[in-house]
Amino acid sequence: MRRKEEIQFTKQPYIEDVGPRKIKSLKFSTFSSSEIMKSAVVEVHRGVYYDQFHKPHPNGLLDPHMGPPNKEKTCETCGGKFENCPGHYGFLKLALPVYNIGFFPIIVIILKCICKGCSRILLREDDRRDLLRKMRSTKFDHLKKNEVLNKVKKKCNAMTNSSKTMLCSRCGCINGNVKKASMKITHEYGSQLSDECHNALAGKKDVKGSINVPPELDTKTVYSLFMRMTDEDCELLYLPDRPEKFLVTCIPVPPMAIRPSVFVDGGVDSNENDITERLRRIIQANASLQQEISDASHPSKSLASWVDLQMEVAQYINSEVRGVPPQMLTQKPLSGFIQRLKGKHGRFRGNLSGKRVEYTGRTVISPDPNLKITELAIPIFMAQILTFPEIVSQHNIEKLRQCCRNGPNKYPGAMYIKYPDGTEISLKYGRKHHADNLKYGYTVVRHLEDGDAVLFNRQPSLHRMSIMCHRARIMPWRTLRFNESVCNPYNADFDGDEMNIHVPQTVEARTEALMLMGVQNNLCTPKSGEILVASTQDFLTSSFLITRKDTFYDRASFSLICSYMGDGMDHIDLPTPAIIKPIELWSGKQLFSVLVRPDRKMRVYLNLTLKEKTYHKKDQETMCPNDGFVYFRNSELISGQLGKATLGNGNKDGLYSVLLRDYNTHGAATCMNRLAKLSARWIGNHGFSIGIDDVQPGNELAAKKRMEIENGYGLCEKYIALYNKGELKLLPGCDAAQTLETEITRELNSIREKTGQVCTSALPWRNSPLIMSHCGSKGSVINISQMIACVGQQSVGGRRAPDGFIDRSLPHFPIKSKFPAAKGFVASSFYDGLTPTEFFFHTMGGREGLVDTAVKTADTGYMSRRLMKALEDLSVMYDRTVRNASSCIVQFVYGDDGMDPAQMEEKKGHPLNFNRLLMKVKATCPPGEEKSMSSSEVKQVVHKRLSEYDMTPEGGCSKAFCKSLEDFLEEKCVRSLEKTLEDLNLYEDNHAGEDCCEALESITLNISGVTRKQLQVFLDTCITRYHDKKIEEGTSIGAIGAQSIGEPGTQMTLKTFHFAGVASMNVTLGVPRIKEIINAAKKISTPIINAKLTCDDKPEVARMVKGRVEKTLLGQVSKSIKTVMSSRLASIIIVLDMEVIQASFLSIDAYIVKESIIQTSKLKLKEEHIKVLDSRKVQVTPDSSQSKLHYELHRLKNKLPSVVVKGISTVERAVINKNEEGKYEVLAEGTGLQTVLGTVGVDGQKTRSNHIMEVNQVLGIEAARGCIIEEINGTMQSHGMTIDLRHMMLLADLMTFKGEILGYTRFGIQKMKDSVLTLASFEKTSEHLFNASINGREDKIEGVCECIIMGIPMQMGTGMFKVRQSTNKLVELSYGPEPIMA
Repeated sequence: MRRKEEIQFTKQPYIEDVGPRKIKSLKFSTFSSSEIMKSAVVEVHRGVYYDQFHKPHPNGLLDPHMGPPNKEKTCETCGGKFENCPGHYGFLKLALPVYNIGFFPIIVIILKCICKGCSRILLREDDRRDLLRKMRSTKFDHLKKNEVLNKVKKKCNAMTNSSKTMLCSRCGCINGNVKKASMKITHEYGSQLSDECHNALAGKKDVKGSINVPPELDTKTVYSLFMRMTDEDCELLYLPDRPEKFLVTCIPVPPMAIRPSVFVDGGVDSNENDITERLRRIIQANASLQQEISDASHPSKSLASWVDLQMEVAQYINSEVRGVPPQMLTQKPLSGFIQRLKGKHGRFRGNLSGKRVEYTGRTVISPDPNLKITELAIPIFMAQILTFPEIVSQHNIEKLRQCCRNGPNKYPGAMYIKYPDGTEISLKYGRKHHADNLKYGYTVVRHLEDGDAVLFNRQPSLHRMSIMCHRARIMPWRTLRFNESVCNPYNADFDGDEMNIHVPQTVEARTEALMLMGVQNNLCTPKSGEILVASTQDFLTSSFLITRKDTFYDRASFSLICSYMGDGMDHIDLPTPAIIKPIELWSGKQLFSVLVRPDRKMRVYLNLTLKEKTYHKKDQETMCPNDGFVYFRNSELISGQLGKATLGNGNKDGLYSVLLRDYNTHGAATCMNRLAKLSARWIGNHGFSIGIDDVQPGNELAAKKRMEIENGYGLCEKYIALYNKGELKLLPGCDAAQTLETEITRELNSIREKTGQVCTSALPWRNSPLIMSHCGSKGSVINISQMIACVGQQSVGGRRAPDGFIDRSLPHFPIKSKFPAAKGFVASSFYDGLTPTEFFFHTMGGREGLVDTAVKTADTGYMSRRLMKALEDLSVMYDRTVRNASSCIVQFVYGDDGMDPAQMEEKKGHPLNFNRLLMKVKATCPPGEEKSMSSSEVKQVVHKRLSEYDMTPEGGCSKAFCKSLEDFLEEKCVRSLEKTLEDLNLYEDNHAGEDCCEALESITLNISGVTRKQLQVFLDTCITRYHDKKIEEGTSIGAIGAQSIGEPGTQMTLKTFHFAGVASMNVTLGVPRIKEIINAAKKISTPIINAKLTCDDKPEVARMVKGRVEKTLLGQVSKSIKTVMSSRLASIIIVLDMEVIQASFLSIDAYIVKESIIQTSKLKLKEEHIKVLDSRKVQVTPDSSQSKLHYELHRLKNKLPSVVVKGISTVERAVINKNEEGKYEVLAEGTGLQTVLGTVGVDGQKTRSNHIMEVNQVLGIEAARGCIIEEINGTMQSHGMTIDLRHMMLLADLMTFKGEILGYTRFGIQKMKDSVLTLASFEKTSEHLFNASINGREDKIEGVCECIIMGIPMQMGTGMFKVRQSTNKLVELSYGPEPIMA
């Protein structure tokens, strides 16, 4: 019999122990004094600490029954040490009840709602029953119940407001208004009670003085009132527990574990915790109160002591409570419990949601192009401190033995050995003995070694690519090094940045880190699907220079450069030389063909076409004179000089993007590694530097620059002259000064661009700044222009330099000068040096940039935090819906199509780039002998394939994709074929020679034909790729969406005003606009209604609509408003200016003016006061006494010009704009969408407003959702940022899914989330915790935040499912030949 061998595992199979140790939910409630006493182990009534022998006093604040006060002592309750005793509670009995400061608001509310005689609710019986029924409804969540409570409050308040009192319908007791003072509650009985007292005492002659009814409700009275309340009334006030618990009669004394006592000065003195100190003060106040109660002769004195006790208890809970008397303030502020919990460094945010960790290191970073993009060089110095616990198995025992022999101080060594029973053996001594005795199953805590997974992170961590997993490479020296291609996701540079590394400590954590966080799996950003890890700076410069048309290498140089790519270790097949005679020469472009596909056996066929920055505008494609059209065909670079568009980040059609989509992550990563090594070595040998002579302008350039500036100045002077004469042609919606500024600014900005173009055309191609600007590695034409030619116009707040002195910017210029130099135009270049005034203007522009950046960082940081808090628990479920932690549906399908934004190939966010795929299929599947199909055959094949199950909505394909694929094939394969046949005159009726026809036909099919095989491959590729791009179940798309909108915020400028098609119409953009949208602001800074017209080609119609929409004041359309005094009558005569009215297409006459004046309530005029004299004259006669007449006339004369006679009062102004298509539209500045939609001449279906709350009011929640998406998208695009629409859809859906618009603010998030812990960890911590215990809320630990706080795996991503493993014995397999006879 063969001995049964156990299967050797590197690590024991993971079997989840489903024990009762997981917190399922958390219920908040209040404790009564009896419950506090039950849970306590000792009564504390002595405010003392230690005796003379340093022993804690019994029944003192450090009584050992509550836990050991320091490391030397043990607990007298459980016998535990300082490290393992959890601590036990004590209790402290108070002489009189005091208010709990956290419950003070609810105590006041209850007292307002109940009778102060019988403790019953003040409502009428039918109201009480009705509201109680609603409160008991099982359908109501806590928000709805709070609404019912608010109704109860309102009704009771209305009964007992300040002016009147009411008699209780049940007991007849007088109830007045209840108010809260500083830690006191007053009850104002009103005049009714005092009147009764006066009446009662009217007959007594010996009573002197007035009667004061004591207004204050003391705690004893309140306590007895609460004790007498019925449970039904408690239920109606949404109190699941008894209300008397809101008053403190007994204080729980917290265990020693949370208020340790520390000896200082060599054990002479002890340093006590703030909480202990507060408790000591409470004991003292309580003792003096008890003393005074027993001494009954001074009742008023005991009240003063009670106030002291109340204040101490309030400060114990919240040390920032208002109204503390000055004598009670301590020298050193002592923190209360609320201070421990709230704020960034409180328990919630500082210790529970985010924690400090071990196994981490931080140092300066530096670049190393010889590392792979997945590698990270770690200094030996760090590797000897950071460790990994490796379990000994038969595969690694020898390696680990050697580590044990080396010990902690020699690399690669080990720190200690862990036995299976948990004992740890240090390897400082007896290393050889321990190494020899090493057994399977032991754990060796070894130094970090090559290939270990480490997490690498740079703060600020704005998106998930700010922390990625690299493979360690242990190297000498003191810095962390990585490939420069990976700078971008971290936003790192090497000017002294520091970064952090973390070492995962279990095999599961390592696997998860490598699979989910590995660099190669995060090459693309989920923000838009663009590639993020790509070549930068030097890599781009060298690629640009290598692929120049005139770069050639002989065999030796070419072979050497090829060997740079893989350190001379890779097999490389040299291509055929480009030039054979007189000497074999290879071009630089061939070098790139080798780089993409070094080996003939490698099946990488790269096909792409792309326009680089240098591409000439004419449509010449591969014949571009600047060689700016990049064309790869089957991994061969046919044309184009490579730059940022091809090799850089942020482009979906670039080389790495295409490699990634067609040949997975490995294809793109190896290509990046090759290019990094090649570039670093090539540019080192070739040399590339910048010097002062690179920015030295020649004589010709200087003359051209002078001429450009003089021309610009001349135009500006012309505008100024026209302005001074008053002949300047006004821009729509602008006055003369605004028009002048706009025209001059435009002219001056163009000077810089023109001088930039002069520079680029005049500089030689070898000029380093020019090379860098062309290939996109650094800088732009404007930078070159500023260095060589002219710095240009400086702007402050989007305008030219403002006036700092009276009517001039600086005292160096004439008063009221509008000349360019006086308003911040810098004509010098940085090479020439700036004049003092220019330098001053330049610093003004610079300072604005600095302040802006500082303000923006804080703003966007807070915005990102709010977004993250609201969206963190959204994830995709297995039924493809998007739900939050409490399983509430937010979207039925993510982004309407269930696609993963990180994998979208098309620029606008569509799943596939059909053009490129068709080109690739045609290149990789040549037609050969196969004939192309006719257009009818193409249609047939396409229709058949698209009607299969996997192309239907049930099969998981969206209708939009199916339609786009069909339309593309119709356009590319059917229509283009028909058009080519038509162009070549090849239809049936043409009977030219057969040979000629055949030749033309083959040409046609070559141009736009497609074979059956090609079409089949194309369709299959598209469909399989589409299905592969579905978003995975469990993806936490909420967090990804929040990061995708928060991260670009940091790159936006803060105060941006952009002209909405019109020079004078400012629209808020940038961070302030995103903030307005996200906050769901009721009032926005620039509301604009874009009214499209039914007749949009006639300016008269536009003027008419403008007149109807824009607010027209009486002062604007009247010739005169005069006071007329006669002996019998004093009146105001208004004369209308009919010419102005007709020119503006306004239908205004005297009768309309009369109506408007009557409707203006401020004027207080009625119909009899106003008389129409004729169609253009109105007489207003005020109705007042002789003495006030003059004053009244004056008042009316001042007020009448501001009466609105036409238009919408909320629309400040309307501007007619002619858009790009030459159509007229009216832009109305202000609110009033509903009125604009109802205006004659406005096309209501196309009219839009940027005010989301107003859109919601007028058009409903769906329109508001669309408006949110549109506005965020528009704002992002105006800053040149592409963000996948799916993220914005999710954001808008979460804001609107409850049927109202909820902003991402503390109020909105409160309505979105049910969890108390989530809300407490966001803002207003104490408020949420107190309210939760008042209402007896239960927190089912479901969301992300609660799970992190409780240390439970969250229900998303890899925590969404559970894996079960069978522990039954495995079946033994026999591997010998089968027996001939069984």
